[in-house]
Amino acid sequence: MKTSRTWEPYYNRSLPGGSAVNSRVRLVQLSDTHLRAAAGMAGADADAGLRATLAAVAARGADALLLTGDLAHDDGAPAYARLAALLAPLGLPTLCLAGNHDDPAALAASALGVSGGADLGAWRLVLLDSTLPGQSGGALGAAELDRLDAALAAAPRRPALVALHHPPLALGSAWIDAIGLAAPERLFAVLARHPQVRAVVFGHAHQGFAARIGGIRVLGCPSTCVQFRPRRARFALDPRLPPGARWLDLYADGRLTTGILRAAPANSRPDAGAHRYTSRPS
Repeated sequence: MKTSRTWEPYYNRSLPGGSAVNSRVRLVQLSDTHLRAAAGMAGADADAGLRATLAAVAARGADALLLTGDLAHDDGAPAYARLAALLAPLGLPTLCLAGNHDDPAALAASALGVSGGADLGAWRLVLLDSTLPGQSGGALGAAELDRLDAALAAAPRRPALVALHHPPLALGSAWIDAIGLAAPERLFAVLARHPQVRAVVFGHAHQGFAARIGGIRVLGCPSTCVQFRPRRARFALDPRLPPGARWLDLYADGRLTTGILRAAPANSRPDAGAHRYTSRPS
């Protein structure tokens, strides 16, 4: 059972980045690494997928990393230590939030930690806790929405990006939509009061996704582990797509460009007939 999360003091640091009008900082979002004690994840190697994705990130370049949950699958503290060791060679500042598979207390106590947000270059990044103890779906409580409102109100001239684990809108996959963010209208009601918000990014869905809600871009991220087939009524893996990440170029004038970064194809592929994260039933 998860324990309640302990957040670090809000905006206790600024990440490095330029401040000139045309300067750009590159944030790379990694999500759903699902590192676990046992080898294999539905026929795929979660560690190998992450290593391949990090090699692609290193080749493209980045200024900071954003990890949007489900970092460990079932291994707790050892998985976070392994993840920190895999990230260390990149030497990049890293912000983390937990997902429904994570152990928030173990993550908070690890070298990775959890963060409520930071300033990156000209941008304000706000990380939200959408997890519910013992549940796959998510929600944002009143305290978390108040924290978001205050963080945005404190920096109205900074373009802002908001991150959470659960999708804040329906993706067209019935089984994912059933475990997405409850009452997302409460989130967007807060964001509507702050026109500097440019994007909301999320994990959980193991797929690239892009939509707009008013002037806000809503962006999903692939998993560094296994990918889900989009628009499926039931759980279905997509063995055709390799692990991936999302890159976001954040400009000081408020512009944002983004895309999906894919790792080199792995030697092993996930089992397309897998039942959830396990091998197909015998």
